Amino acid sequence: MVKLNIVQAINQALGQEMEKDPDVIVIGEDVAKDGGVFRVTQGLLEKFGADRVIDTPLAELGIIGAAVGLAAYGMKPVAEIQFMGFTYAGLEQLFSHASRIRSRSRGAFSCPMVVRTPYGIGIKPPELHSESPEALFAHMPGLKVVIPSNPYNAKGLLISAIRDPDPVLFMEPSRLYRSIKSEVPEEAYSIPLGKAAVFQEGSEITVVAWGTMLHKAAEASEGFDAEIIDLQTIRPFDEEAVVNSVKKTGRLVVVHEAPGMCGFGAEVAALVADEAFGYLKAPVVRVTAPDAVVPMARLEDYYMPEIDMIKKAFERVMQY
Repeated sequence: MVKLNIVQAINQALGQEMEKDPDVIVIGEDVAKDGGVFRVTQGLLEKFGADRVIDTPLAELGIIGAAVGLAAYGMKPVAEIQFMGFTYAGLEQLFSHASRIRSRSRGAFSCPMVVRTPYGIGIKPPELHSESPEALFAHMPGLKVVIPSNPYNAKGLLISAIRDPDPVLFMEPSRLYRSIKSEVPEEAYSIPLGKAAVFQEGSEITVVAWGTMLHKAAEASEGFDAEIIDLQTIRPFDEEAVVNSVKKTGRLVVVHEAPGMCGFGAEVAALVADEAFGYLKAPVVRVTAPDAVVPMARLEDYYMPEIDMIKKAFERVMQY
């Protein structure tokens, strides 16, 4: 094994899948010559050529639309959108076409494509660069939503996403791209979509988080007997893992950096209300960003849920 950061792990996954399957191609703005805005695709052009690593115009609607067409006819495109907020321009293609092809064709066609995009708060870029709208995309049946939290699961989840027969939105936490390293097997491996991972075992509080917030929650858990669950896949998400953990602990705190209103934490809370209400010893608590547009750089740190907020949530459920 070697120690890699998330950028290196994703690059390795892309290279190994492109070697394995000639139908896998990479498209997007600056992905070829410059290696992408975060250099995630660096070196792929030299290895696989301009027919499989393709620079596109600055047109997210076109990038995602081209990927839909390629996937419907048998290719396996991995489209990079430079920042999460820019995916809004491609909602029509994702929601009206990619996610519906299997249903619309009654199973005659599938849409094996991946849209990769960095998301989230913490690198202080301009507007529309720090969005965290996973709940918006998870609401659409037929579209899978995956969020890694470390280099190991970034590689394994991306390989699974590329091999999946249906469209996958792969949201990469930009704050974590180079800030953490972990051991990653050099050979290809897959992590099943729809399965959560127990990041930390505990018996008194179940904490559900993903992406950057997983690490914030872990840091805040010092002094608490908290079981931390990394969802890894938002749609479909591992309901069984969440319910079983809450039945064990009797308490639930959900942490995410998206606003609270209709955020994915509400879906997790609703699941527990339906399936484990009788086991709860305290109300479910969500720790989220405020219901406001992501602010400009100077205010980002005030917008992101911080460790003290998460600790107070833990104290609240323990003292109830």
